[in-house]
Amino acid sequence: MQQQGYPSRGSGSKVIIIGSTSGIGRELATIYAGKGYFVGITGRRNELLLSLQKKFPKNIVTECFDVTQKENIPHLQTLIQKLDGLDILIYNSGYGDISKTLDGEIEKHTTDVNVNGFIEIVCYAFNYFVNQGHGQIACTSSIASVRGNSMAPAYSASKAFESTYMEGLWIKAKKMKKEIAVTDIQPGFVDTGLAKGKRKFWIAPPQKAAMQIYLAIKRKKKRTYVTKRWWIIAKLLKWMPDFLLSKIG
Repeated sequence: MQQQGYPSRGSGSKVIIIGSTSGIGRELATIYAGKGYFVGITGRRNELLLSLQKKFPKNIVTECFDVTQKENIPHLQTLIQKLDGLDILIYNSGYGDISKTLDGEIEKHTTDVNVNGFIEIVCYAFNYFVNQGHGQIACTSSIASVRGNSMAPAYSASKAFESTYMEGLWIKAKKMKKEIAVTDIQPGFVDTGLAKGKRKFWIAPPQKAAMQIYLAIKRKKKRTYVTKRWWIIAKLLKWMPDFLLSKIG
């Protein structure tokens, strides 16, 4: 049903990308809009949202908000109204920083973005899709979710939370017999502000990472590694003995 005050977007697929001002999220929005999807984008920096909207004025709508605040759902509902519906929600907001001395502020902010903001928005989207009868949720977690890391413990732990939660939603959708696809995206190093640390390798440009993510979502994959060869690292980390992990983690 068309919402009062917003133009009808017709029958085209509607996508919301939480965290679209830069990096992977911005590239994803560009891909979806370029392929004719109707895209809702969010972020804290309104000028960056508007600059992207100007490139695709017929396909992109914006809603500026910070996922660490207490008003996520009203913003999300407004964006759904602007799109006149929702088919795919991508949670791409993320934060992480080096916490060598276990900085409490870094740890808390990481959790606020990667756990609290994530669960509020994704939980709402899942129930929205349950009522609708179909939909898809994707989340950009991380290869860091596989094991703990001493330099950024909250980051690896929060990404593990996201990955495990997404698997739980995948199981829940199957048990409920609902047509809700759930995709856990685990990138390695991508050339964005989150790629920190000295031992970086296989660094992918955001454009390449975003295209692989787009294709994984389109294929409704349960889990995907970005770039694809990072599945090797995921397997190595999973089975790495503790004595070796303690030397490199």
